[in-house]
Amino acid sequence: MSSMEEIGVAAAPGSSSGGLGVGAVGAALEAVVGGPSMQEEVGFRRGEVLGPESDPDEPPPKKRMRLPEGESGKLEERLYSVLCCTVCLDLPKASVYQCTNGHLMCAGCFIHLLADSRLKEEQATCPNCRCEISKSLCCRNLAVEKAVSELPTDCTYCLKQFPRSSLERHQKEECQDRVTQCKYKRIGCPWKGPFHELPAHEEECCHPTKTGTELMGILGEMDQSHRRELTLYNSIFSLLCYEKIGFTEVQFRPYRTDDFITRLYYETPRFTVLNQTWVLKARVNDSERNPNLSCKRTLSFQLILKSKVNSAIECSFLLLKGPYDDVRIKPVIHHHAFSNDTNETDYVPLPISDSVECNKLLAAKNINLRLFIFQIQK
Repeated sequence: MSSMEEIGVAAAPGSSSGGLGVGAVGAALEAVVGGPSMQEEVGFRRGEVLGPESDPDEPPPKKRMRLPEGESGKLEERLYSVLCCTVCLDLPKASVYQCTNGHLMCAGCFIHLLADSRLKEEQATCPNCRCEISKSLCCRNLAVEKAVSELPTDCTYCLKQFPRSSLERHQKEECQDRVTQCKYKRIGCPWKGPFHELPAHEEECCHPTKTGTELMGILGEMDQSHRRELTLYNSIFSLLCYEKIGFTEVQFRPYRTDDFITRLYYETPRFTVLNQTWVLKARVNDSERNPNLSCKRTLSFQLILKSKVNSAIECSFLLLKGPYDDVRIKPVIHHHAFSNDTNETDYVPLPISDSVECNKLLAAKNINLRLFIFQIQK
């Protein structure tokens, strides 16, 4: 007796002598798995394989997993905790870096850790697993960056949810509640409000009807800021007309003082510009005792003449970013008369925009900038 005969399954009418009908298959499964309750556990029911009116050639319908109500929100919360930066515990807004063990860091925290290690003269380590981290050891995690960009977030103005990748465009161009200004702000209108109220305000704005005398006072304040920018550019153009102009790429290298509590400073190798030998030095937070404990970080530098001169050399100089750096530096012109007795300038601030840019410079192995020197002819 065959095994199928032992469990009492007969061939269905119309089937081949050695085959089993659909009903027989269902009966056999019911006998083997032990009743309807176990059938439901393994996902089979008699008659679900092919219904009485089903097309035998049609594939069985795919089963869809449905999350219970409120489960999607919990899933997003779990993703936030998984994809967040291990340092600031916030979702990254730009690049995402990972250590060799896969722990995630946003770009700002990663650069900050490298800058702190430079200030403390220590090897930077991952805050989770303490493995070494550096720009050569860590890499970007593009999968996490794309996943974070698709997570929903609330618009600051209308409080509706949008994917992070499209939120910036929505808040700048599409949101009807975004804060905007009157088109007459150039003549002094201080109004700010939601975008959908802008047409109504501009129809009632009183600034287009102001007299010329009233507008002159407003325009005078605006001209002052433009005049300062114009003065700077005119000064640079005037310097470019000088007979003796020199520039060079300078590389600041980190060093430590010999004090009991060592301090970080930077110095360039000697370089020659305008037939004179020079050196640049830089310090962090004006040689503050523990700059790593400060959130605000600045760099200041001084220019030193190493050559001996017969007479004073009056120069103008400025530092700009190097050709391969992305740090933002505003041009500021400095003046000094160099002689054998006054061969060093005072420390002057490096005009970087904020502490984030300063951390970029500190996190790098060396700081590469471009120095311009203009010798003033008497």
